[in-house]
Amino acid sequence: MSRQPISKAAKPPSPDKPGRSPANRSLERGIEILRAFRPGSEVLGNGELAERTGLSRATVTRLTQTMAGAGYLQVDRATRAYRLAPAVLSLAHAMKTGSTLLKIAAPLMRALAESQRINVGLAAPDRDEMVYLESIRYSRRVALRQVVSGQRVPMELTSLGRAYLSTLEGAERDALLAFFKRKYGAQWPHIASAIGRASDQIAAQGYCAVSWQPEVIALATALRLDGATYVLNVSTSTGDPMELEEKRLAPYLLKLLKDVQRGIELEHPDEGA
Repeated sequence: MSRQPISKAAKPPSPDKPGRSPANRSLERGIEILRAFRPGSEVLGNGELAERTGLSRATVTRLTQTMAGAGYLQVDRATRAYRLAPAVLSLAHAMKTGSTLLKIAAPLMRALAESQRINVGLAAPDRDEMVYLESIRYSRRVALRQVVSGQRVPMELTSLGRAYLSTLEGAERDALLAFFKRKYGAQWPHIASAIGRASDQIAAQGYCAVSWQPEVIALATALRLDGATYVLNVSTSTGDPMELEEKRLAPYLLKLLKDVQRGIELEHPDEGA
């Protein structure tokens, strides 16, 4: 999904980091460079990177040269711009293969998608978006199609994001909601009301149901693992009323959550929620 670049002034809040000090600024700026690359923005010049990160052109030039030398950016000589290097993909692979949660959840997700012919996803938050760690989709041609991990979706509009927002309290939640309010302006009251309803549904039923795309109904529920929050969801394309699909899908989602939690407890008792 292609998203508009966020200026420095409008950048979404970052989670607090323990031990933060001025010595980390170069690393943080380098990470901002990596964050600027998205689907649809695979090749970026120093000027574009400066605009997207809010950093000066001189700072960006120094960072891109360093990161290219370290093997995390490649120079596109035809455009005199940069693209991500293969080393970045190796980091993602290491994350996936080392994840206890994915090891436990992926087979359970696939079994559910295949048996019920629905889509099943697992995501984690990243600033104002949710990032899919796994997404298994059951197409209308009765064949499984796995979407590439790393796809981003809006936090404020989706079942994944609203389930995550329901877990937040205090300053962290307030900062995100304030960011969304600035982003949407006059449309914000409607979205804020929907986020509130999702939180109420989570509190009462353990999941929220959202339909933010035509004829697509999604349910989501959050789980905690080793201090981090993740979100499971199920979805389907249908013209049936939302209430009917919600009633059908909710038991499968909640059972999936319990099965994943049980699997984690059996594998690593000390990493339970």
